[in-house]
Amino acid sequence: MSQTDVMALRPPLLIASVGVVVAVLLAGCATTSESTPADAEAIAADAARAGIEPELVYTTDVEGYDLAPQSVGPGTESGMTATWFNATTGAVVTIRTDSGEMTDASCAETPMWDVTDSPVECTEEADGIWHRTAGGVHEYIAARDGALVRVTGESGAPQADLLAAASAVHVPSGAELDVLFSDLRNRPSAPIERGDLPENGDGAPIDSGGEGG
Repeated sequence: MSQTDVMALRPPLLIASVGVVVAVLLAGCATTSESTPADAEAIAADAARAGIEPELVYTTDVEGYDLAPQSVGPGTESGMTATWFNATTGAVVTIRTDSGEMTDASCAETPMWDVTDSPVECTEEADGIWHRTAGGVHEYIAARDGALVRVTGESGAPQADLLAAASAVHVPSGAELDVLFSDLRNRPSAPIERGDLPENGDGAPIDSGGEGG
């Protein structure tokens, strides 16, 4: 092969190499954007609107499941709750957040969400991921910086999906925060006042009637 032939081969190889590098860099940027937590003030604003402590705002990501924004709201104490739905299987995964720490003792002493009359068996399957079972029901708790995120399933949600959800628990990114609180942001912040209700009496609407009525 002549030197000219060799030189002719170099540009396509170089272009291909550059293309691979660019693709990797773009993928890295996307991953970083997805995993970067939202601004603390933005989280606090949405949390306050819903009556949730900002440090208890978490989300997750499970393949095949989509968040139901209308399910997001205050849970027990000052935590939050949110549900994901699998449109193909009908399975449901829910997270509920609360403050606290998890130990072997507290794990066994804390009742299951769906089973309250059976002893709880606990196993820390990974760092901060606790598998809990009682009466044939499974759930997981992810311990994150003073927060406990309980993951439960309904409608036949596989145990593997619950584990995946618990493992993926994280503080939402800016984009995830927008989706997480999209429904709550559109809800009225105060009861809508009706102009036809009297200030005194039994509260029945005022019917002024009119001609013929």
